[in-house]
Amino acid sequence: MSDRNGLNRDAALTTRIATLAEQAGYGAHDHFVVGVQQAGAPPVFLPRGRTLAGEPLTAGTILYTASLAKQITAACAALLVRQGRLDTASTLARWMPELPAWAGTVRLRHLISHTSGLPEGVTFDDLHRAQLDRTTAGLLDALAGIDRLDGAPGSEFRYCNAGYVCLAVVVERAAGRPLADFAREQVFGPLGMADSRYWSGPAAHPPGAAPLNAHFPAPLSLGDGGVWSTASDLLRWNQALEHDELGVSALLQTPGHLDDGTRLGYAWAVDVREYAGRRLYRHGGRWAGLSAQLVRLAGRDSGFVILALDDDEDRTATLATALIEELTGS
Repeated sequence: MSDRNGLNRDAALTTRIATLAEQAGYGAHDHFVVGVQQAGAPPVFLPRGRTLAGEPLTAGTILYTASLAKQITAACAALLVRQGRLDTASTLARWMPELPAWAGTVRLRHLISHTSGLPEGVTFDDLHRAQLDRTTAGLLDALAGIDRLDGAPGSEFRYCNAGYVCLAVVVERAAGRPLADFAREQVFGPLGMADSRYWSGPAAHPPGAAPLNAHFPAPLSLGDGGVWSTASDLLRWNQALEHDELGVSALLQTPGHLDDGTRLGYAWAVDVREYAGRRLYRHGGRWAGLSAQLVRLAGRDSGFVILALDDDEDRTATLATALIEELTGS
């Protein structure tokens, strides 16, 4: 009877996900996979469409995760903090002395909370557009040419990919080995995330992964992005955070703050929000041809992931909001 009840539950949830996706604007010709875990039950997946290589999308399709990778980078840093090998109060200059003098004013906690004052957006893009080098080395070369920050560290929240590229370099130097190796040994391996990895090339994507648009390949920098994973593995990641399997969940969920003490709604690579009286952790990711959302409802053993092969970030966010309402009963 329990198996039958489980099948009925899965079928009902799958139907509900499909309805919410349709209401959010997803149609028969869209390509996406949604995975939902509710109250600790086995996750349910709704895959639709195909990859650019023509393969059917599944819960096990390896896809670029864009900024969702920041959560893994942050977790690697948190593990080093727990091990006593990293101090978030230390300066960027302590770990990256090759950077200009401004690195002495930026602390690691500023990188984590997006309050570093490092350039982002058009300013940063202009610095490396000429060479079109999207590797970590290329981005660091661009940073080395900056004579001043865009703002005083700790004075304001400004989302900054460059900060997480620097954080990844710091993790490598503190760990004494490549980020990809450290993450495999300390995160992906222990959690059984067998289809997840950092990828820095030289090929545009790792073996077995679904390709992106050839005209807009994923950046090969690590830290801000660089993780390729599956819907199944990302829900496993959610579960690991919920049950503190790495021993760093409390740290990762601690909101950052400005230097004047103002509390931020952002912790270690995750937005921290309140919804229906419960804590909610959420982060998105976007690149050309990809839009992602990863959400976890604290204390409910529930959450979901959306990986859509399109540029419609608003539609993905709309579906995410609908799924939050569904899981909270609001």
